[in-house]
Amino acid sequence: MRFVDLSVHLDNETPLDPPFLRPKIEYKTHQEGLKDMYNMYGITADQLPDGEGLAAETVTITTHSGTHIDAPWHYHPTQNNGEKAWTIDEVPLDWFFRPGVKIDLTHLPNGTIVLPHHIEEALAKMNYELKPFDICLFHTIASSAYGREDFIDTGIGFGEEVTMWLTDKGIRVVGTDAWGWDLPVSIARKLFEETGDASLVWDGHKAGRRVAYCQIEKLHNLESIPATGFTVACFPTKVRAASAGWTRAVAIFED
Repeated sequence: MRFVDLSVHLDNETPLDPPFLRPKIEYKTHQEGLKDMYNMYGITADQLPDGEGLAAETVTITTHSGTHIDAPWHYHPTQNNGEKAWTIDEVPLDWFFRPGVKIDLTHLPNGTIVLPHHIEEALAKMNYELKPFDICLFHTIASSAYGREDFIDTGIGFGEEVTMWLTDKGIRVVGTDAWGWDLPVSIARKLFEETGDASLVWDGHKAGRRVAYCQIEKLHNLESIPATGFTVACFPTKVRAASAGWTRAVAIFED
């Protein structure tokens, strides 16, 4: 079996979020960890192998840092037209270990609003028909901006129409290699300011108030996996009552 990591690193360097949302990681060396070893065990450096203590990190992040899964609670307080929306610890676990489908939309220009026909055309080229609970991973132009400052401004938007089209087919987990599921914030804001049309803002996310679904954001390495024939494992971290949870998303297939 081959395992392909579809997740980004959490680090202090890669500009995957606006500056105020980026993670902050403090690294403690083995020497700096000697004090912790003494406080816990009363043991001193001369009593430890090579005089080394423990290494550790202190991380300040949001639940939307790195590769993560958004829960219905993130989108709206209700789902399925009135039920209380699930938080990340309430979403069914079996959603996150399912057959995967990689849908290549890298040809769509930055700022494109994805419509059902775009996905239908991609699926026709693959000779594949979506099945309920397939995990749909979308390879987009955002992958080419990974590691650059303009990453958060690069992407295509999955709005309400296409999101509902996917959920109508029984899809409950979708994923993108972009910063978010909808249009990049800078593009959506410009459209809103030009048109005054509030429905253009977060309309893909807000589809979750009608049908519960989850989205994986900031996927990576999608070019390394086949279009079909793999399983996705992407269990979210169990953060109580949270709007999202981090995931180490992995594609598993026969080598």
